[in-house]
Amino acid sequence: MWHRLSLRARIDLLLALILALGLFVNIARLVMEAGPRVRAEDQSVIRLAREFTEMIVADIDEAPDPNAKLNQIASDLSRLRHISITRRGQAEALPGTNPAARSDDPHSPPAWFVKLIHPATTSVDVPLSIHGRPERLVITSHPNDEIAEIWDGIVTQLEVGSATAIALFIITMIVISRALAPLDALSQAMTKIESGCYAVRVEPGGAPELAAICTKLNHLAAALGEAVEEKRRLAERAVSLQDLERKQIARELHDEFGPYLFSLRAHASALMRLSQNTEPVGEAVRRHGGAILAQVNELQLCNRRVLEKLRPVGLAELGLHGALQALLRLWRESNPDVAIETSISHALGDTGETAELTIYRTVQEALTNVFRHARATSVNVTIEPSEQQQGAQVSRKGALVRVRDNGCGLKHDHKLGLGLTGMRERILALGGTLSVASSEAGVTVEAIIPQAAH
Repeated sequence: MWHRLSLRARIDLLLALILALGLFVNIARLVMEAGPRVRAEDQSVIRLAREFTEMIVADIDEAPDPNAKLNQIASDLSRLRHISITRRGQAEALPGTNPAARSDDPHSPPAWFVKLIHPATTSVDVPLSIHGRPERLVITSHPNDEIAEIWDGIVTQLEVGSATAIALFIITMIVISRALAPLDALSQAMTKIESGCYAVRVEPGGAPELAAICTKLNHLAAALGEAVEEKRRLAERAVSLQDLERKQIARELHDEFGPYLFSLRAHASALMRLSQNTEPVGEAVRRHGGAILAQVNELQLCNRRVLEKLRPVGLAELGLHGALQALLRLWRESNPDVAIETSISHALGDTGETAELTIYRTVQEALTNVFRHARATSVNVTIEPSEQQQGAQVSRKGALVRVRDNGCGLKHDHKLGLGLTGMRERILALGGTLSVASSEAGVTVEAIIPQAAH
């Protein structure tokens, strides 16, 4: 049952138990002290009454009527609380009772309380002499008055203590309720976040710890919202890039392959007509055949360009290191006035087909931008192993790709082109990062490409 209670209910129940226990301990202490207190009060009253009586009756023989004087003394002293005084032989008060006490008094202690204390009636004789005749006054204690006072104190303590405990309980409940109020808001916010509503925010409040949790939850919701929005943009961009690639391939097929295929069809038709001619047509056949060979060569070049865009030629055969060396060699041959320095680590290992293609495309796109726009005289290409850190855990290994040039840099309002934008989105989809930094010393393109999971 305890595990089913909420935190607020647990605190309230624990507080109520502590207050009830404190009140019970206090009342139990008063009850335990009641017996010794009654006995001490009884002995003190008997002693004082005896001394007072002995002092009064010391000169009773000098009174005109000693007997009347003695009866008057006994009557007057019997009005004192807690005791009764009678002459020996006269009617005495019943043990354990007090003439001044009424059995129907609503404030009288209950029988179980009187029985618990077990008060004992104490009687003391005070001897005296009236003209040589011995007399005795009997002083009898009546602890019921003291018991009633103690019981009244316990009842008062119980009433005041209960009222105080209830007031403290209510005040504490209000304080705890306000302090834990953010928990309900946190629960509702988490439910909304779970359902996909990342715009929800919680007003920080309550204890500093809860306020800090509210603030962190707001940051988490904002981060999740940004991540989901970024994912949506990536998916939209990926679809857009796929459509763009399809359009480019369709355009090349239409612009490049279409005319050549039409020309091949025309030359093939001419050869068919020539084959029906009985006269020698060797020169015409050679002319049409040469044209067909030239167009087939052009078709092969177009086919190679399309395949290069879809998949770099030689990457599977030569491997990443060999394909990159071949790519850099082509750039050196076509741009002999630009110094290209390379540092490609052999410790990369098997990064996976997808990661290798991404590394190759990143270097290719970065070098294309350098030779098109940077007007650089020196380019440095570095590829080395890398490990991404996420808190205390180390993510999977990957590769660090850095292409740095000493060109003119980028303008302040420059936006990345389709090539680098597509590469950034591709790398982000793999769990990596791509950054472009520009300064007066040139542009640095740096990418961290995670290794594919096996």
